[in-house]
Amino acid sequence: MNHVTTPEHWEKVYQTNPPDKVGWYKPRLETSLRWIRALSLDKDSPIIDVGGGASTLVDDLLADGYRSITVLDLSRTALALAKKRLGERAASVTWLEADITSVDLPACHYDLWHDRAVFHFLTHPRQRKRYVDNLLKALTPSGHLIIATFSPEAPPSCSGLPVERYSADKLQRILGSEFRLKKSVEELHITPGGVEQMYLYCHFQRTA
Repeated sequence: MNHVTTPEHWEKVYQTNPPDKVGWYKPRLETSLRWIRALSLDKDSPIIDVGGGASTLVDDLLADGYRSITVLDLSRTALALAKKRLGERAASVTWLEADITSVDLPACHYDLWHDRAVFHFLTHPRQRKRYVDNLLKALTPSGHLIIATFSPEAPPSCSGLPVERYSADKLQRILGSEFRLKKSVEELHITPGGVEQMYLYCHFQRTA
């Protein structure tokens, strides 16, 4: 079994490392925020942050006035850290402790699906298919996908696990004709431990 679908692995990661010391940590997801703001979504538009965990994206989305935010993560500890950080504001967020390849999400609900550093851990085709099936089920017909994965130049593993690396064309092939690539950019991420990881950010829009 790929350990991305094993909560125990991610519980251990967050229980043995402060949230600002995990490999994918960024104090602020500037690219994601900039792209989300450029969409000019209604403040009531449902947004899901897949693998959001202890990420600060939810803080910034709340500060921007978004009122329908869901944060999904396998790790109960990661979600608890985010809730504690947000304090009273956490009550306005929907928190899902779940596996994105098997969770039952509401149909045709989210206007934006955000994923930074989850999809590349799905190294088996059946996992990727389940992810895409859930994406197709839960995203609205013209909804947006902002996804960040390891690029071909990135290391072949992260957090002790193998990863699948992607070009924009490779992501497009997996997502299929129901998604159209709007833009992509590579961004160098340096982990708290000093490791260089090249990320690929892509914005897709659903076409059907």
